[in-house]
Amino acid sequence: MKQIEVIGLGAGDIEQLPLGIYRKLTQAQQTIYARTSDHPVIKALEAERVSFTSFDALYEEEEQFGTVYARITAQLVEAAKTSEDTVIYAVPGHPMLAEKTVQLLLEQNEVEVLIAGGQSYLDDLFTAMQIDPIEGFQFVDGTDFRRDQLHFGNHLFVCQVYDMFIASEVKLTLLEDLPPDYEVYIVEAAGSRAEKIEKVRLEELDHRMEISNLTTLYIPPVPKGYLHHTFPFLREVMAILRGPDGCPWDKKQTHESLRHHTIEEVYELIEAIDEEDDDHIVEELGDLLMHILLHSQIGEDNGYFTIDDVIQSISDKMIYRHPHVFGGATADTEETVLENWEELKKQEKGKERESVLDGIPAHLPALAKAYKLVSKAGKVGFEWSHVDEVWEKLKEEIDEVIEAVQDKDLTDVEEELGDVLFVLANISRYYKVNPEVALERANRKFISRFQYIENKLEEKRQTPETASLQEMDAYWEEAKKNQAMRGEER
Repeated sequence: MKQIEVIGLGAGDIEQLPLGIYRKLTQAQQTIYARTSDHPVIKALEAERVSFTSFDALYEEEEQFGTVYARITAQLVEAAKTSEDTVIYAVPGHPMLAEKTVQLLLEQNEVEVLIAGGQSYLDDLFTAMQIDPIEGFQFVDGTDFRRDQLHFGNHLFVCQVYDMFIASEVKLTLLEDLPPDYEVYIVEAAGSRAEKIEKVRLEELDHRMEISNLTTLYIPPVPKGYLHHTFPFLREVMAILRGPDGCPWDKKQTHESLRHHTIEEVYELIEAIDEEDDDHIVEELGDLLMHILLHSQIGEDNGYFTIDDVIQSISDKMIYRHPHVFGGATADTEETVLENWEELKKQEKGKERESVLDGIPAHLPALAKAYKLVSKAGKVGFEWSHVDEVWEKLKEEIDEVIEAVQDKDLTDVEEELGDVLFVLANISRYYKVNPEVALERANRKFISRFQYIENKLEEKRQTPETASLQEMDAYWEEAKKNQAMRGEER
């Protein structure tokens, strides 16, 4: 079987090259392929009449590194298939350290791939920065630099920062978590005679960085004070609050004791959304997230579940219920998506639910529950053929309320009023209006207008108790007109 032998050139000059690797390169009879010619060992070997062919031109031809690596791999495989000798391919550093082309070569089955070794520059990096890797370190690729992969509590090294564009992208990603003046280190040619270490502010990274294949960026472990915005930090805070030296209130909470507090937080979030106040929304989302973490910490303390179980549960559910996104299925319209959602939800629950109406939370407010009930029933065809019929039903129920009031039967009045509200919930469904949201909007409108009345009366040293109904009605109309002018009422 045809072969490709991959040789690592190390991370420094030729003095660091192992003797066996040096002999293999200098005794080669054929031209040696090199991922890039921008390496001091190649320049030194060329002076000794060793012949190299590099793939540098591909970096100019392609915009994506992934495409470059794929083309290099394809050309190497094709060269090996037509060559009488083993193809030698030289890469910077060690072949098994941050070399995507080597990984692609190992994945293919057309030719055999041999790894001849080479010096890794990790040891030189640890020595240059005087750190012990047992403390924890992370080595990431600058060409595939993602925020979600970073562990800032570790020593963080970023390799393959080939150009200023990559340096800029790395900087912008780091600035999402770190302040502009956070100090990082640019390490050049670690372990060689040309070794250079420069400390710079993060915001200056792409202005001060001298780019080469021997350049590595080092970010020291980040103190926790900089990480208050991260999920792991919040989880740790909650564990401390519930811990032996934590807060007495948090320590004594149970799922049951938190129920009404959690409900209040949801309503406060809805209020912030209705106010269109982003800062308030952020605050209330934080309070709600705190409750999720607190409930999860209680579960962990009791040995039943953790926040990881909560996250896995919702992740699995979202993937399962979105086959048109994660499973290759198609969904042409929003209606199709919703139909698929309900069907998958039904399959998910299995035989747990015997009624179409099962699954509605018992503690849901009555108006919201009515809306859920008629929505579920409507999805299986139990609904009026036209909304006009529902309006007729509403008139019928209102007449029954009036009759009950005239009969002075309070039990009947309560029942008939309930029927009116239930029909109104059904009507709102036909117009895609949530009755809870609509009613809350009316509540806010009433509060605003009545408080306007109170303020106007106070200016005249009056109170609602001392003012006439006519005066208050006049101010009510005035408040209504002001709201309309401000666009608060449509």
